[in-house]
Amino acid sequence: MGGGTWGRRFIIGLLTAAVLAAAPHAVRAAAGPALGKTAPDFTGTDSYGKSHTLSAYHGKVVILEWFNDGCPFVGKHYGTRNMQTLQKEAAAQGVVWLSVVSSAPGRQGYSTPERANRLVRDWQAAPTAVLLDPKGTIGRLYDAKVTPHMYIINKQGALVYKGAIDDIPSPVHEDVKVANNYVRAALKEVMAGQPVSKPSSRAYGCTVKYAW
Repeated sequence: MGGGTWGRRFIIGLLTAAVLAAAPHAVRAAAGPALGKTAPDFTGTDSYGKSHTLSAYHGKVVILEWFNDGCPFVGKHYGTRNMQTLQKEAAAQGVVWLSVVSSAPGRQGYSTPERANRLVRDWQAAPTAVLLDPKGTIGRLYDAKVTPHMYIINKQGALVYKGAIDDIPSPVHEDVKVANNYVRAALKEVMAGQPVSKPSSRAYGCTVKYAW
């Protein structure tokens, strides 16, 4: 590894650590809905105006992904096509993937329906739907703190994973290649009918831009 790459990674690492240290509430793993219990039900409207109710997907595995296109941590996973690949792997197994935008109007990541649909097209993303949550109702229900914050709900409706997408909390694109993808591993276990070996982790990313 060249000195320039090492230096850039070191600086980014320091900045990332500083951000997380300054806002520990943004990454705590223990808060929010209880693991192993029925996931909180909700109804949300997607970017095409269609209503989605979580309980209507009972019998299917559901993944929730908190999204903000202005966040460099989100950009890391979409810029490398890591998130799109995972979405397509999930879809091939009949998994429902709901990307949730809880940014409030006037704040980073806020999205109109048209903008959300354009982002999906431009990034060739493959969620089942993008739920627009400008009041933060769904986000607060799940205590979503950062983007991307990930949750997996099994076919019985129980929350079986919550936390980070992987184990390297940085915005460095190259880290995707060597990271342990928690969501992919958990999904594999869920689809095999096995208990999730690592049901929670410290979520990392940009704080969700809720309404003041």
